[in-house]
Amino acid sequence: MGEGTFGQVLECWDREKKEMVAIKIVRALKKYREAAMIEIDVLQQLGKHDKSGNRCVQIRNWFDYRNHICIVFEKLGASLYDFLRKNGYRSFPIDLVRELGRQLLESVAFMHDLGLIHTDLKPENILLVSSEYIKVPDYKDDSCSKRLPKSSAIKLIDFGSTTDIKQDHSYIVSTRHYRAPEVILGLGWSYPCDIWSVGCILVELCSGEALFQTHENLEHLAMMERVLGPLPQHMLKKSDRHAEKYIRRGGLNWPEGASSRESIRAVLKLPRLQNLVMQHVDHSAGDLIDLLQHLLKYDPKDRLTAHEALKHHFFTRNHHHRRSRS
Repeated sequence: MGEGTFGQVLECWDREKKEMVAIKIVRALKKYREAAMIEIDVLQQLGKHDKSGNRCVQIRNWFDYRNHICIVFEKLGASLYDFLRKNGYRSFPIDLVRELGRQLLESVAFMHDLGLIHTDLKPENILLVSSEYIKVPDYKDDSCSKRLPKSSAIKLIDFGSTTDIKQDHSYIVSTRHYRAPEVILGLGWSYPCDIWSVGCILVELCSGEALFQTHENLEHLAMMERVLGPLPQHMLKKSDRHAEKYIRRGGLNWPEGASSRESIRAVLKLPRLQNLVMQHVDHSAGDLIDLLQHLLKYDPKDRLTAHEALKHHFFTRNHHHRRSRS
């Protein structure tokens, strides 16, 4: 069904339960085995608190086979990333983005309430519950249709990097494109690093493309400044010794420190956040921009919590107007 650096996932028939399941088979290497044992522990904890299993994927069982940890899961549909890819990276309609964003934040709030930080939120780790889709005409391009999932139900997966709030939080976490500024600057991190990732994911769902497509730290920080404005002085000042080389005279060492002309061009072609959203969203763009500006605050203590974000008018306002019509 898929593979990653950890190993692969196979679709299997469970003969006792008479149902299809997904089995994650982890590579027989120490670091992947350790991550798998963390994941099993987290999955059992999540399952204990989420009896209905509607926020995070449910673990059915696990076993060790020839030094491969094998984790048995309920079978779900495609990831949001795969769905976007098969759709030619065409964006989702804003009302679907709202439903996906709401569920994503509910799942994150649920984890945070249990003292857990996912640390690797990205479209690859959010699965549609069902694989069914419908085809609708694509208004931007009459010649082709685009797919929409029949159901917007999603669940979080991949808890191999999940940490407890009490653990050490100085190392690098998150997949590059979804990594928060405090992680890059070495300032330590906590729950808000998940919220930053959610902001990046929402932009990607409504534009079809990852917001920060980059492979190095200085370029990544320069992209953030291009899209969101200047990084706060106090964060740059406090950055750790590894990040010092990105900073010059209290600001980013950019474009002087850029690795290439291409890198400078990649940064310059990015639009401001408002413009990016306006290009892709027909209605409720104002509400979405306001929400994103609060999810993508540079200073982690200024970022909304998952519970606060769920109360934002991007999620609450439209319902009144929909209910009144029905």
